[in-house]
Amino acid sequence: MREIIEDIKRLFESSIGLPLTSIEKIPQSGSDRSYFRIHAEERSFIATRGENIRENLSFIYFTRHFRSLGCPLPEVICVNEANTLYIQQDLGNISLLNKFEQLGHTEEVYRLYQQSLRQLAFLQINGDQGLDYSQCITSKEFGKQAIMSDLLYFKYYFLDTLQLPYDKEVLLENFETLAGYLARADHKYFMFRDFQSRNIMINDGRVYFIDYQGGMKGALQYDAASLLWQAKAELPEQWKTSLLTYYMDCVEERLGGPIDRSRFTSQYDGYVLIRLVQVLGAYGFRGLFEKKAHFLTSIPLALNNLKSFLNNQHDKTVSGELERILNLITEENIISRFTPIQATAQTPLKVKIKSFSFKKGMPYDESGNGGGYVFDCRGILNPGRFESYKALTGRDKPVQDFLEQQTKMPGFLNSVYALVDISVEDYIKRNFESLQVSFGCTGGQHRSVYAADCLARYLRNKFKVQVEVAHIEQDAKQWINT
Repeated sequence: MREIIEDIKRLFESSIGLPLTSIEKIPQSGSDRSYFRIHAEERSFIATRGENIRENLSFIYFTRHFRSLGCPLPEVICVNEANTLYIQQDLGNISLLNKFEQLGHTEEVYRLYQQSLRQLAFLQINGDQGLDYSQCITSKEFGKQAIMSDLLYFKYYFLDTLQLPYDKEVLLENFETLAGYLARADHKYFMFRDFQSRNIMINDGRVYFIDYQGGMKGALQYDAASLLWQAKAELPEQWKTSLLTYYMDCVEERLGGPIDRSRFTSQYDGYVLIRLVQVLGAYGFRGLFEKKAHFLTSIPLALNNLKSFLNNQHDKTVSGELERILNLITEENIISRFTPIQATAQTPLKVKIKSFSFKKGMPYDESGNGGGYVFDCRGILNPGRFESYKALTGRDKPVQDFLEQQTKMPGFLNSVYALVDISVEDYIKRNFESLQVSFGCTGGQHRSVYAADCLARYLRNKFKVQVEVAHIEQDAKQWINT
């Protein structure tokens, strides 16, 4: 982490030259990139650090190309020689999703959606002119093969986990038919791939787009489907219909002539379906396989969103085995399977999570229950053996990366989650007041700290339960230092 901060300082001072006040790390998102906010005088900037050089170069190329046409994107101000770090314009902290969560289904939010769709059509169509698609990091085009990949992603990581009986051969034939139809979309231009309200920033009443480095050539409808059918937003059907009409108006304006709206809408429905099942595949992988609570709790939202689509599609998009399976997985008994019991304001349970050093002894349970779970992290490779990690803790990104990528910590934590889930669910139902979970390692500095923080985040996200975290060794050191 210190090396990254020093790299940021050097690049900022050599390229921008303003007196640097401070650098703060922005909480990690779902990507592998790290973000930092730089404060200098009365201005701020965003530094992005990523080891995927091809991804960085794609983002930088797309940004410079689209900005040259007047598209609302952050300016990339400077890049280091290794292409692992770049500094860009700071667009603030407010996304379209934040606005929606703050204001709800208001006229102001509706206008921001309209502005987003108008700018989307401009970027997709005008930005396609002269764009070098060899800069794409995955495929140059979202065609039949890519569509089939999304459908199979859904099959393997979500559908097959349900262990429902279905005709695999017929389902694959349905996939092929749908993918073939959508691959013949009339209008193919630049496609964001992940155009949703979290990736639309609001600054001085204007919309700006971020996170488009995964873009490729594809159907116009996919991005509109991603935005209007985002499960988290739960847009009213009237909004979805009127905003789609508005988007088609913008497309015709950009193309300079009318489109076949009936065919456009039919293909739009198909891309809505592709997006919804792709999201279920992603939630299945991140939640059911990687045991990440945020994605597990999002599965019911995604299933209800798919159910709403099946009931409100413009034309019948699917048939045969695919239709039967989609109706089956959106039944209440399936949705309830993924809906965990959650704490309320009246739930008395508090989960106390502690990290400690076995050399100093196990923590005392003040509730009188005898200590609850105690997990021994010493079977995990110790980052403290390596000089570069000795002065860091389990709360530092380099240590977290090491534990996640070079040790058996992910599998260890998945087992912990499965065991603790049993008690938390039962304790919530029975109105128990206390559960203690402790993680020990040699020094109480790296592995136990990381594991305790991970469990706390998992339980808060999945069960909304009260969690109290204490890092016994680290808290003691901090108290001594102060």
